[in-house]
Amino acid sequence: MISRTERRVAAADSIEQLRRIARRRTPRAVFDYTDGAAEEELTLRRAEAALRSVELRPHSFGPTPGIDTSTEILGRRATLPLVLAPTGYTRMMHHEGELAVARAAWSAGLPYTLSTMGTRSIEEVAAECPAADRWFQLYLWRDRAASEDLVDRAGRAGYRTLMLTVDTAVGGLRLRDVRNGLTIPPALTARTLFDGARHPHWWFNFLTTEPLSFASMKAWTGTTEELPNLLFDPTVTLADLAWLRSAWAGPLLIKGIQHADDARAVIDAGADGVIISNHGGRQLDRAATTIDLLPGIRAALGPAATILVDGGFRSGADLAAALTLGADAVMIGRPYLYGLMAGGEAGVRRALEIFDSGLRSTMRYLGAGTITDLTGTRA
Repeated sequence: MISRTERRVAAADSIEQLRRIARRRTPRAVFDYTDGAAEEELTLRRAEAALRSVELRPHSFGPTPGIDTSTEILGRRATLPLVLAPTGYTRMMHHEGELAVARAAWSAGLPYTLSTMGTRSIEEVAAECPAADRWFQLYLWRDRAASEDLVDRAGRAGYRTLMLTVDTAVGGLRLRDVRNGLTIPPALTARTLFDGARHPHWWFNFLTTEPLSFASMKAWTGTTEELPNLLFDPTVTLADLAWLRSAWAGPLLIKGIQHADDARAVIDAGADGVIISNHGGRQLDRAATTIDLLPGIRAALGPAATILVDGGFRSGADLAAALTLGADAVMIGRPYLYGLMAGGEAGVRRALEIFDSGLRSTMRYLGAGTITDLTGTRA
């Protein structure tokens, strides 16, 4: 029997519709934390506009091929050129948090990345999804011993890929969070109690499940902007990358690359690939648009290096656009979080289905039977 939650998310035929459901079902501060970006949110809006401006040229003749959306990402087959990005505070969006997301990714045959700022531990996610393609995202802390411990734990727990994020020298000024007075965990105030009357299911789950906390640190009470300024090392260098390369035997990706020369430098230092990212517009507002950076970085690195890209992707057609411009795969964060807020694990699965069906449809229009066929289809 299909549950009410499954019916609710099944009715969504786009990521935007999942977003609207999420907005209705979660407190404003929680939704705005997910939906918002830094300062005027210019980078976020420009990312979505840039993706919509990419034109694809379909073939007019010939049979529609059978469609195979699978691809190899860092030596392992995935059903789509799609990776679920690391997101912090995930149990704030839904009480099951990272476990629900990891299960949905595992079921779909896609890699899932657990964040340093996750609200489920490295070991919990590994136990829940032992055969999944699990990646771990690392922020380098001022306390290097703490970073080393996280890397060691991820290796022992069977995480396959390590992702170092390098674009958080300071915390982003996220004005929606400031205006909403968001703290981690959310505080019970007159405002939140009033909001609770409008979102009783969210508040019931929040108050009756285990307290929201970071699984990789003992405790934190403060704002989302203060935390990285206190804990993360703003002086990450290529020497740190060399140390990390020596400490990690598996694939190593560097996330937050926005310059071709930086991309070449980290590959030369031992990284297996880069992620072109501006942190979803949540750090520097007016950062360059990632889809516009992609062709130049691909040209600089050549065909062999692994290149992922994130920022503003909302449809299967967006995936196709990135692939034609040189990406090996795309990372998504907000889209699956909208699904999580809209309906837990079922909502995440629905978000992934939307990307899958959209990519298949676009490939049929383009006469592309496989992911590699998409190369060169941009006008």
